[in-house]
Amino acid sequence: MLPEICDALERANIVTPFAIQEMTLSVALLGTDLIGQARTGTGKTLAFGIPVLQRSVTPTDPAYADLPQGKPQALIVAPTRELALQVSNDLHLASKDLGLRVLTVYGGVGYDTQLDTLASGVDIVVGTPGRLIDLCNRRALDISHVHALVLDEADEMLDLGFLPDVERILSMTPETRQTMLFSATMPAAIVSLARTHMRHPMNIRAESSYENATVPATAQFIYQAHDLDKPEIIGRVLQAEDAGKIIVFTRTKRQAQRVADDLAERGFSASPLHGDMAQVAREKALNRFREDKLRVLVATDVAARGIDVAGVSHVINYTCPEDEKTYIHRIGRTGRAGASGIAITFVDWPDLARWKMINKALDLPFDEPQETYSTSEHLYHDQGIAPGTKGRIVDAAPVERKPREDRGDRGGDRGGRERSGGERNRNRSRTRTRSGGAATAGSAPAASSAEAPAEGGEARSGASRSRSRSRSRRRSGGSGGGEAGGTAQATATE
Repeated sequence: MLPEICDALERANIVTPFAIQEMTLSVALLGTDLIGQARTGTGKTLAFGIPVLQRSVTPTDPAYADLPQGKPQALIVAPTRELALQVSNDLHLASKDLGLRVLTVYGGVGYDTQLDTLASGVDIVVGTPGRLIDLCNRRALDISHVHALVLDEADEMLDLGFLPDVERILSMTPETRQTMLFSATMPAAIVSLARTHMRHPMNIRAESSYENATVPATAQFIYQAHDLDKPEIIGRVLQAEDAGKIIVFTRTKRQAQRVADDLAERGFSASPLHGDMAQVAREKALNRFREDKLRVLVATDVAARGIDVAGVSHVINYTCPEDEKTYIHRIGRTGRAGASGIAITFVDWPDLARWKMINKALDLPFDEPQETYSTSEHLYHDQGIAPGTKGRIVDAAPVERKPREDRGDRGGDRGGRERSGGERNRNRSRTRTRSGGAATAGSAPAASSAEAPAEGGEARSGASRSRSRSRSRRRSGGSGGGEAGGTAQATATE
């Protein structure tokens, strides 16, 4: 390994390699294609990042002048914006002394900055499939000279439907490139992709099987909980003796927003992280979480990949994961880099069958989740919560209510306002007048008009109303006109 990379990592207190790094570096540094399979949170980024950096030509090398001007030397494809940013941050850290230019590209933000940076020249590009293809179509990004291509979290790209985009990106790169594919699982589609686009790849697996892909240092708790009681349980877990930063995973964006608002109202610093948020807001929330300015991050599954934050003590599955892969990737946000962590999963009654399938697939001992409420003794014992703890650290905001008034008084006020504004009478007839005066002048004749059909028949009443309207329209404005109209109608109906 280059001394510049070693020095940069040592300054960041990264001195001991993980299993996937030890097994991968010696092979990748030779330029061999490889498939790396390991659970999330085991240091895969540096496993491919160090070979990519070391095999790139640095600006201090005389051969740098012979490279295509400004064209990237390596390309790293990630499924989500958060993961792309995480990979880019690790590469920036390791390449501080090399002078290599690293650019991150992803959707959700404007093109201007990315286009300007590409025009000035870059050495390594990290990006999501959609934005990479957009930039290639604009002829702003040329990946026809890359010596290395990395597909990170390939199974997640398959789940998100990015596989056709990945195939297209691969077709734009030279056949002589080194290809490294990293994935926690190896579905058939990913195996087929590797066979088609890789040259005799070496398979490296840091775990013996996918069933053992859960983090050994993570304690897992499965609770059968009621949906309305979950925020109260989370509020109490946040006050456990070893609780640090917590990530709560929800199934939908709306649910993530609702849970974050609920926890904030209870006095905890919480923020959502979901696809409906602007990219700037997502990055701000994630940075605040990394910097310990935010205690709880409530995220959807799309954000599950790429949240590499130190000090996450708990991961809480607010809803039961869809399958075992989602479960692994969710709880993999804690217990990272050798640290211990706690994973709590809430299972609703309708989700029991789904959970039992996950439990069986991963060979876990939680086939029958324990029914749990915020007041359950075993919850306090399991999580180390002090007796008497409540799920709220601030008093509930008082609900402002308007003073209740007597309905009779309101009715009287309304009637008074109507009379003062125009003496409106609710017993008025259908007769319309042009008068701007008191409506009470027509109240008595209106009663006569209403009774006319019963006495003289419907036809006569209709004729009288017609004559009444005609005469009323010919009258001049004022209270006198209203009285004349009423008298005319009374005469016609008699």
